[in-house]
Amino acid sequence: MTRIAVVDYDMGNLHSACKGLENAGATPLVTDSVKDMERADAVVLPGVGAFDPAIQHLRSRDLIQPLRDIIASGKPFLGICLGLQILFEGSEEGREPGLGVIPGMVRRFRPEPGLTIPHMGWNQLQLTQPEVSLWIDLPADPWVYFVHSFYADPADSSYNAATITHGSQTVTAAIAHQNLMATQFHPEKSSTSGLKILANFVSQIPAQVPAQVPEQVPA
Repeated sequence: MTRIAVVDYDMGNLHSACKGLENAGATPLVTDSVKDMERADAVVLPGVGAFDPAIQHLRSRDLIQPLRDIIASGKPFLGICLGLQILFEGSEEGREPGLGVIPGMVRRFRPEPGLTIPHMGWNQLQLTQPEVSLWIDLPADPWVYFVHSFYADPADSSYNAATITHGSQTVTAAIAHQNLMATQFHPEKSSTSGLKILANFVSQIPAQVPAQVPEQVPA
């Protein structure tokens, strides 16, 4: 069974993310151990809350560089909500540097008449990379659930896998680049489409093959 390390850094309730992964057929392990993450078939970085405390909690657990290394290794990696934002270089919400895995910044929604901030509730994805494995067998322009006051702004728009429109602003809703995927929305709270997205992530994870123990040759 697919083993997924769910990073525990005191930034949000991990239960719903784990339940969604279990429903997708995976075995999630909530952990802050680098060894557990390295042994897992994939890593999920969820999170809710503010940017600076998230980075500080990761730093206090010595997870900043290990997470960069795990992503660079090619292991399947999924960020969720705040777990997307901290992949960037920094945020207008705070002063801490992000992981810097994705070039770009996290920005605050521009106030405009009638615009609700935080952006909270259901919104419709526009899939800018329809071929991304997360979107397999989804309905056109699926509805998913958001709770956020800031949005990711990649320096290279080719990282965008989906966008949304909130007020007059079109912003990043998901990113995808090689083994790295992340969603600003909460797939675990997004009903059938969200659970399908998690199932798609799990189904694309190659299981690790246990090392073969060589047969002993009689002396």
